[in-house]
Order: sequence, then structure tokens, then C-alpha cells
Amino acid sequence: MTAASVKSHVKSAYWSGMRDCLPFTIVVAPFAMLFGVVAVEAGLTIAQGMGFTILVIAGAAQFAALQLMLDEAAITFVLLTALAVNLRMAMYSASLVVYMGAAPLWQRALAAYFMFDQPYIVSIAKFEQTKLSLSERMAYYFGTATAVAPLWITMTWVGLALGAAIPPEYGLDFVLPIAFLGMVAPMLRTLPHVIAALTSIVVSLSLSLVALPAGCGLLIAAFCAMGMGVLSETWLER
Repeated sequence: MTAASVKSHVKSAYWSGMRDCLPFTIVVAPFAMLFGVVAVEAGLTIAQGMGFTILVIAGAAQFAALQLMLDEAAITFVLLTALAVNLRMAMYSASLVVYMGAAPLWQRALAAYFMFDQPYIVSIAKFEQTKLSLSERMAYYFGTATAVAPLWITMTWVGLALGAAIPPEYGLDFVLPIAFLGMVAPMLRTLPHVIAALTSIVVSLSLSLVALPAGCGLLIAAFCAMGMGVLSETWLER
């Protein structure tokens, strides 16, 4: 295969990845805008909100951190909760090592930055079904990221700008709980998911009656929910 042919295949893989991930933009755009609005309500400036979304680039973790910031939780609990929410990224990375582990370090580092749900879901499905070279796999992955990452950042800015324009008397305190409901509800597809959700509710409400540092109850509830979810899924498989 000539160099020109290889380059053509890599370029085709990149555009294919972008095209395959485009349907997710329907969800990413309003979700990112909502984060921007909620970030302003939480007291972040536009610069702080943009720094937050560019550095973290993980919707669920960003919303969880914002909720704790609104509750005036200690920074330690904010970071630990965001880490707990994003633990699934470690599993994503592990499953992609087979397909992308031989790539140069700089490519793997960049891929790690763009490691969030949509690029992973689309890419792993493609890699498992289609035989691609390493260069084509990396190009495809970065194509999926290109479809959603710039949109996430841009729409976050739009939400921050809109939120900053809303007068303080028109509080948006109700937005964050609605956002969480919108994220959680579609995920309750199996019994282990429901058990994990109920566990988090029971534990968090129970711990709210105990004098714990702000954010500690939510962090404990998250780990309990994950544990019960794993146990129930293992029990069902047996």
C-alpha cells in the first residue's frame, strides 16, 4: 500500500468517525448549554465556567461538582465525588488498550483527554466490528471526538453567557435537580440500575440526618450505590 493510499484511508476513517458521532450532538448541545446556565447560578464567572468545562470535559462529573459547590462542600469532597463519577473512564480506557495501546504517547495522551462517553461508545463498536489499522483507529477515534468536544465547549460558553444575562431575582435553583433527573432517568434500564439508584437515595437521605461534612454523605452514597449495583448484577448473572 502506497503512502498516498494509507493517508487516504486514515483521512476516510477520520471523517467516518465524525459522521458516526454526529447524532450525539442533538443531546450534547442542550446539555452543555444547561451546564453553562447552572454554572452561573452556582456563582462561577464565564472565565471560571469555561476553564471548568475545558479542563474537566465530563458532563456528569461537572454537574456533580457544581451541586457540591452549591452546598458549600469542602474541595476534597468535590474532587473525590467528581472522581467517583468518572471511574467508568478507567474501564473505557482499559477496553481500548487492545486497539490503541500501541499508538505514540502523545496520541494516547490526547485520546485520554477526549475520553468521554460518546467517542468511546461509537469507537469501541467500530473497532469490534471492523478491521482497521492502528492509524485508522486513532483517526476514527479523533473524528468522533471532533464531532462533540468543540460543540460541548462552544455551547457551554453560550449557556454561561445566557446565564449571566438572567437577572439574579429570577433564580434558577430548580435547574440542577431537573438536569440530574434528565441524566439519571434514561439510565434506569435494568434491575441493577434501579437498585443502585434506590441505594443512593436511601443512603444519602439517611446520612443527611447525621452531622457530616458537606459533600461527605453524597460521596458515601455514591460508593454504596456502585457496590450494590455490582453485587446485584453479579447475583442476577449467577
